[in-house]
Amino acid sequence: MTTIYSFKPIAPTDAKVLILGSMPSELSLQLNQYYAHPRNSFWLIMGKLLGAEPSLSYSQRTQVLLSKQVALWDVLKACQRQGSLDAKIKASSMIVNDFVSFYAKHPQIKQVFFNGSTSEKVYKKQVLATVNSVFPRLQYTRLPSTSPAHAVLSVEQKLAHWQVIKLALEHQRKSL
Repeated sequence: MTTIYSFKPIAPTDAKVLILGSMPSELSLQLNQYYAHPRNSFWLIMGKLLGAEPSLSYSQRTQVLLSKQVALWDVLKACQRQGSLDAKIKASSMIVNDFVSFYAKHPQIKQVFFNGSTSEKVYKKQVLATVNSVFPRLQYTRLPSTSPAHAVLSVEQKLAHWQVIKLALEHQRKSL
C-alpha cells in the first residue's frame, strides 16, 4: 500500500472559519482538486451557501471561498488507504497536518467545521490537545459528510445542517 498525501490548504490570511475534511478521494488526488468527485455535494452546498457554484471552474470556486474568508484543508497530511473510503485508512499510517502553525498564521479563525465524522475523530484524537493549549478560543462543529458514501441524508438535508457556516460568517462580520 502506498502513502498518499493531501493538498496544501486553501486559506486566505483573514480566514474566519475552517472546513476540515479527512483525506481527498482518489479522483480528487488525480485532479488535484478538493472534492472533485461529481457526486460529492461539497461544491453544490458551497454554491448555495456562498456562491461557489459547481458550474464555475475550480479556480473560480476556490477564489469565492477565499473572498468569503473560508479556509479549506484536511486533517491528514498523509496516510495509507486503498480506494477512497475513510474506513479504509490504515490508522497506523496517519500523519496529521501542523495545525499549531496554521492557526498561528490565521489568527482570525474562530470556528472549525468538520466535513463528516472521520475528520472530527482524527482531529480530536491527534490534534485537539496540542491545539487547545495554544488556541483555546476555537469552537468545533461536526457537519454531515458531503461524500456520496454518506447517503443517509439528502443533499437538501445536508445543506440545512451546513447553513451554520453562513450564519457563523455573518455573526463574525456583525461582531466587528
